[in-house]
Amino acid sequence: MSIKGETKQRNLILGILLVLLAVFFLSPMLVVFMNSFKSKLFISSEPFALPKPDTYAGTENYINGSEKIKFFSAFGYSLFITVFSVISILLATSMLAWYLTRVKTKFTSFAYYLLVFSMIVPFQMVMFTMSKTANLVHLDNPVGIIVLYVGFGAGLGTFMFSGFIKSIPLSLEEAAMIDGAGPVKTFFLIVLPMLKPTAITVAILNTMWVWNDYLLPYLTIGTEYKTIPVAIQYLRGGYGAVDMGAMMAMLVLAMIPIIIFYLFAQKYIIRGVVAGAVKG
Repeated sequence: MSIKGETKQRNLILGILLVLLAVFFLSPMLVVFMNSFKSKLFISSEPFALPKPDTYAGTENYINGSEKIKFFSAFGYSLFITVFSVISILLATSMLAWYLTRVKTKFTSFAYYLLVFSMIVPFQMVMFTMSKTANLVHLDNPVGIIVLYVGFGAGLGTFMFSGFIKSIPLSLEEAAMIDGAGPVKTFFLIVLPMLKPTAITVAILNTMWVWNDYLLPYLTIGTEYKTIPVAIQYLRGGYGAVDMGAMMAMLVLAMIPIIIFYLFAQKYIIRGVVAGAVKG
């Protein structure tokens, strides 16, 4: 067999494997989507069957679910917390990474490695202390939780930005300072625009994390300001009863915004990860 024929055969096998992997990873979402249009009595008995005339519930699950959990209120809280948390993480970690990378002292080295170490500490180790502290300092609200997200997102963001900043020629910043630009102006006019690939990647990863996060909002802002993941859990009734139809419908509505966001931004992920990981 010629080299061209071997390459074509290899590409065919690889393509089949990728299609199978795609089906495997997408199948849970397809099952949820299918069941969101079934009557709740048939979801448990026929979870993998397509909706039929006698099992089809139309938009009833979506209407009931939205009313029960006050979906649009939860959507507003989730959107507010996600947008401002991600913006805050981007600004804070990019500025911190620039300072830690350019200012070489024992303190900056210690701070950098401390932030990297924080990435491997499980959230469960600090969640009770964190929730108590958040309550004491009045961070148990939609604005205060943004501060908590910045703290938990600081490690990954600083690590990725630092790797990219090391590849930026120092002469560009020196030239800006010679022209009279101060540190703030140099960062926002020279450094920050060059961080765009990594910034987009950090934004995507943190958006998916904050939007889908259940534990942190539940522990801090709980029942008063319900985000979508927290609100969906309240579809569970007493003695383990669950309105599966409404839950499936709300899961679909919760997935749609993040899937759309990811599809528009996915091309930047690998580019940004490579830029931040292999340079410096």
